[in-house]
Amino acid sequence: MGSSQVLGVCDWVDVLRNTKPSFGQRCFPVPRDTHYDQHLPAKLIDGGVAGLVGVTCVFPIDLAKTRLQNQQGTKVYSGLLDCLVKTIRAEGYLGMYRGAAVNLILVTPEKAIKLAANDVFRQKLSKGGRLPLWAEILAGCGAGTCQVVVTTPMEMLKIQLQDAGRLAAQRTVSAPAPPLTEPPSPRPSATGITLELLRTRGLIGLYRGAGATLLRDVPFSMIYFPLFAKLNTLGRREQGCHGDTQERAPFVQSFMAGCAAGSVAAVAVTPLDVIKTRLQTLKKGVGEDSYRGLADCARRIWSREGPSAFLKGATCRALVIAPLFGIAQGVYFLGAGEQVLAVFR
Repeated sequence: MGSSQVLGVCDWVDVLRNTKPSFGQRCFPVPRDTHYDQHLPAKLIDGGVAGLVGVTCVFPIDLAKTRLQNQQGTKVYSGLLDCLVKTIRAEGYLGMYRGAAVNLILVTPEKAIKLAANDVFRQKLSKGGRLPLWAEILAGCGAGTCQVVVTTPMEMLKIQLQDAGRLAAQRTVSAPAPPLTEPPSPRPSATGITLELLRTRGLIGLYRGAGATLLRDVPFSMIYFPLFAKLNTLGRREQGCHGDTQERAPFVQSFMAGCAAGSVAAVAVTPLDVIKTRLQTLKKGVGEDSYRGLADCARRIWSREGPSAFLKGATCRALVIAPLFGIAQGVYFLGAGEQVLAVFR
């Protein structure tokens, strides 16, 4: 089977039964990231490649998103471009990639868990080779729940590293310059933060904000996976879904479907992402609030900053997630993992 084909759930049932596919049967096509014929090693490679390429391309925008969402009181940045320009001036070009190493290391298991879990749930929920919409949503819910195991500590460490530059810039804006004899504050490292959290709070310290992460990632997956599946089949015959020439999703369609579904889901859950970012930020700036939990965070943001604060970084999230998931779908379409494994066979 070509790596660009879109396999319907009903196809797999027919294969298991060793029967000829019934082209008249109606079914929901399974998007490229949920191929049942794709082995776990291939998914690991695909997820890793997609994550590495995506993170490298869009991480500076993600850094700006974190800094804009954490701004309270004294505003250091007026927007996305202002944040990126000031970051380059103060921290250099590599300053835009602070915290990227954590993402690059953990993005492969995160993607693998998400994709494998979505596959398992979709397979278990299919009935007679058909996958109704409610089952697609439920499968996305399960995938989002499983990935939190890796996403929470990854986001926890990444946020501290990303926000360090904002806190340093805020001190220079709100306070006079320190004496020349005072040494500069050391930059935090992922290893240092991890060891400190484990020493002071134990393993649970790395999972601070897990509830908020769950509330963000589960709705995201519930929106993204069904929407991508729908967009990826637009303009093509629904009946059959057996990967023939007319049923294949062109590369551009898969890429654009991933971008569109990703951006819609990202903007939809931005209020939950703002709450999660605030809860996971350990060090606060001058005059910035600390929160006791989800409800307290939501209440204080609403009362002190207004409802518009819940959409801070929405544009950045759309600009980050859209190409990230578009790239992911492109990698799956090309079958990078299968091609790499074929070399070693």
